[in-house]
Amino acid sequence: MEKRDYYETLGVSRDADAAELKKAYRVLAKKYHPDLNPGDATAEKNFKEANEAYECLKDADNRAAYDRYGHAAFQNGGSGAAGAGGAGFGDFGSMGDIFEEFFGGRSRSRRQAGPSRGNDLRYDLEIDLMEAFNGVSKQIAVTGAVTCSSCNGSGAKKGTEPVTCGTCNGQGTVRAQQGFFTVERTCHACGGEGRMIRDPCADCGGRGHVHKERNLSFDVPKGIEDGTRIRLSGEGDAGARGGPRGDLYVFISIRPHSLLQRDGADLFCRIPVKMTQAILGGAIEVPMLDGKKVKLTIPEGAQSGQQFRLRGKGMPVLRNRHFGDLYVQIAVEIPKKISRKQKDLLKKFDAENKPGLYPDSEKFLKSLDD
Repeated sequence: MEKRDYYETLGVSRDADAAELKKAYRVLAKKYHPDLNPGDATAEKNFKEANEAYECLKDADNRAAYDRYGHAAFQNGGSGAAGAGGAGFGDFGSMGDIFEEFFGGRSRSRRQAGPSRGNDLRYDLEIDLMEAFNGVSKQIAVTGAVTCSSCNGSGAKKGTEPVTCGTCNGQGTVRAQQGFFTVERTCHACGGEGRMIRDPCADCGGRGHVHKERNLSFDVPKGIEDGTRIRLSGEGDAGARGGPRGDLYVFISIRPHSLLQRDGADLFCRIPVKMTQAILGGAIEVPMLDGKKVKLTIPEGAQSGQQFRLRGKGMPVLRNRHFGDLYVQIAVEIPKKISRKQKDLLKKFDAENKPGLYPDSEKFLKSLDD
């Protein structure tokens, strides 16, 4: 299913400024927040779409990439907004702040100061049917956030350390009295981090991580099916403030084979056979994906379209010792041109035909007469 345009999702024009984006997002967040629409799957879907769109467009770099390339900007390991193409499975981001601002009090999903897990990444990998049959080792290049080596992820210049925020005393939130209620909000001074970097690292700009391409190797198991997801634990984006890395999810797609079609663990193929083979019977060799050949015996009088089953000659079952079956359908091929001698022989052959040799033709002609 094609993803909706982010500007369309938020209901803003493509030249909307940051304030308009934020305003549109908060209206949608308030309308579709899961806590206000319990059990409503549509509302939850709309809330996630709005959050994904805003998380992308509020960042200037991500927005520029999206304006130029659309959703394709975040595919194959791109580390854009959470949930946008390549950066797949991040959390709801700022929903806790939205909940607090609209409804006051403490939201269950409020961000906490301290280490946080990195974003998960997505990579789309295409393989052929033979690789799916035998299993294969693959090496891919993924671009994502890695811990800055200059500051070891602290975000502070080498030789310095982040300091505790004086506004919230390291809590990441501040409280204010409003009438009878005490409202807790994200600290505006540190953005909920609980600490401040007075002298940021020059290499990462105080973020604690940099974007870098990494080469990863992993094994694709035998029998993997189209659409299967492989999880590479700890190979996603680096976490913030020393938090654990996210995961990398590799989505497998299998290129169509020129001769074989696959249905689960079973394989299907169509093989042409000569007219004389179908009439007289005989054996043919069927090539397999493992490089071997298996003999298929065709009985006398085999008909075009007739299907034969070769047990255990299909695809391996994923993480199992069993194999599916191979179904072979024959297509009887008639010679396009024959010699005069062959014509004479066929005429003699036809002259000796007896009732019952062509039951389908006879049945059809009888139905026309009836």
